[in-house]
Amino acid sequence: MKTVISTAAAPAAIGPYSQGIAAGSLVFCSGQIPLDPATGELVNGDMGTRTERVLKNLAAVLEAHGIGLSNVVKTVVFLTDLADFGAMNSVYAKFFSEQPPARSTIQVAALPKGANIEIEAVAVKPS
Repeated sequence: MKTVISTAAAPAAIGPYSQGIAAGSLVFCSGQIPLDPATGELVNGDMGTRTERVLKNLAAVLEAHGIGLSNVVKTVVFLTDLADFGAMNSVYAKFFSEQPPARSTIQVAALPKGANIEIEAVAVKPS
């Protein structure tokens, strides 16, 4: 059985997908780009600012299901330029300071809405 996770505290889906899906104890968060949930527009700023917005969006989806970033076990980071890795990693480390999840980071040609970062996550909800 699966449960759709939806919250106004994170950007609405821009396609036929859910912000998150809970299946048993696993929670799958769709990739988040640095959209302001209030406006639906990309946030202005450097990679650090954009990474922070992405992680706040992911946190909002998880919080809508009663958990938080500390429950994340795996992330995938998509960057349009791996030269931004250091700036992304610096902010990412602040959000996952203890027992960080497993992670992959991949350079891609393009992301939705012209974003330069997207992060998806898998979390575990304790029973």
